[in-house]
Amino acid sequence: MPNSLVGNDQTRVIVIGAGIGGLTAGALLAHKGYSVLILDQAIVPGGCASTFKRRGFTFDVGATQVAGLEPGGIHHRIFSELEIEPPEATPCNPACAVYLPGEVTPINVWRDPQEWEKERSRQFPGSEPFWKLIATLFHASWEFQGRDPVLPPRNIWDLWQLTKAVRSSTLITVPYTLFTVGDALRLYGLEKDQRLRTFLDLQLKLYSQVSAEETALLYAATALSVSQLPQGLFHLQGSMQTLSDRLVSAFERDGGTLLMQHTVEHINVEQGKATAVVIRNQKTNEVWTEAADHIVANVTVQNLVQLLGENAPRGYKQRVEKLPKPSGAFVVYLGVDESAIPAGCPPHLQFMYNADGPIGENNSLFVSVSRLGDGRAPKGKATIIASSFVDPEKWLGTEDYEALKQQYTSDAIAHLGKFFYLKPETIIHVEAATPRTFARYTARDRGIVGGIGQRIPTFGPFGFANRTPINHLWLVGDSTHPGEGTAGVSYSALTVVKQIEAAGS
Repeated sequence: MPNSLVGNDQTRVIVIGAGIGGLTAGALLAHKGYSVLILDQAIVPGGCASTFKRRGFTFDVGATQVAGLEPGGIHHRIFSELEIEPPEATPCNPACAVYLPGEVTPINVWRDPQEWEKERSRQFPGSEPFWKLIATLFHASWEFQGRDPVLPPRNIWDLWQLTKAVRSSTLITVPYTLFTVGDALRLYGLEKDQRLRTFLDLQLKLYSQVSAEETALLYAATALSVSQLPQGLFHLQGSMQTLSDRLVSAFERDGGTLLMQHTVEHINVEQGKATAVVIRNQKTNEVWTEAADHIVANVTVQNLVQLLGENAPRGYKQRVEKLPKPSGAFVVYLGVDESAIPAGCPPHLQFMYNADGPIGENNSLFVSVSRLGDGRAPKGKATIIASSFVDPEKWLGTEDYEALKQQYTSDAIAHLGKFFYLKPETIIHVEAATPRTFARYTARDRGIVGGIGQRIPTFGPFGFANRTPINHLWLVGDSTHPGEGTAGVSYSALTVVKQIEAAGS
């Protein structure tokens, strides 16, 4: 058994998972003087926001764009508190170019609010009252979130933080708490506008995991508005890995210990309190138990229940088991000659092909393209990353995995070839990831992605709390408010750090 890796003279915290949420929580706690150990089963930190290299190309694993780098944004706030420089980044403009079925001209989600207003008025005539409601709800919700509420609250301290974040301007959102985007479309007589609904379905599936009909309106208001100034989306110079690299450097500077290729197999609970974790060193197969005052789980809520085993509270476990089926992802990574990329190609695009087909399962693709000189490809080359939502069970249960993977890869490249010049002479490298791949490399249950669908019963005030039913066990990441994305999980991490501080005061 190794000597204790967590110091005895300070409050000891173990973080399970070195995704952006875990790294952010760990770095902030270490900066505040806590003794912190972060454990992760992967080879490199970053989780779904990490990278891998092939033949001179650098591919972002999952996440390819970042919100919250603007002054006052969550990443900017955290990097300022950690006293480190944020990673170099360029704004995405448009944030996304969306191609609806059968159309050759995109809907450009412009960064400038006035340009975006003109674009949507031209694309969706008569829809402006709906967009005005979205803007009103977004401004109120964004200001509210900026005051660091705890959602959902689980004790008096949490409730007090929530209460302090409320202003009179927040109250405008209250009547819409139980509205979906589908309800809002009906409110304005837009439910039969198929182009608008398809656009909303495509955009919201990316951020909320579900269609416009099911997405909570208050969540959608942020998802549909965060691309515009004074917020905006960013493309990181180098790769997405630079985000976790900065957090790791701050964490280790402040005395934190990061152990990769170390699997947490179990969370020990005594008398309703999390007390320790059981760790396996993947290289030596050595197993030992490490005690801590607090345990922060940067995992899915499904993984958390598994880590607790028989210690999982019955009601909590049943709630997790009753969740709607989550999504997985199929991702194809292409290293190409720069001649494959059309002139003026934006960094992010969405395509839907068959209007009668589903969103996902390769009938729709979210595509990220490297920029000249952004560090992702050798000179004269580029990367194309295209993802589609899939049912993870299909991939975990298939008897001919390789054939299914090849079929999806071929179909994706055929679709992409309608926009990009993809020929044998322009394609240099092809690789694909499936739910099996994500399960293997991220250890997320069944390789699921994107967190919990932002339906009414599971978003914000009705979702899973950072404060779990087990004392001193905290949940961080895209299973908690405010949801997926590096900015979302960073808010989640900030909440837990404040809760741990309050618990010790």
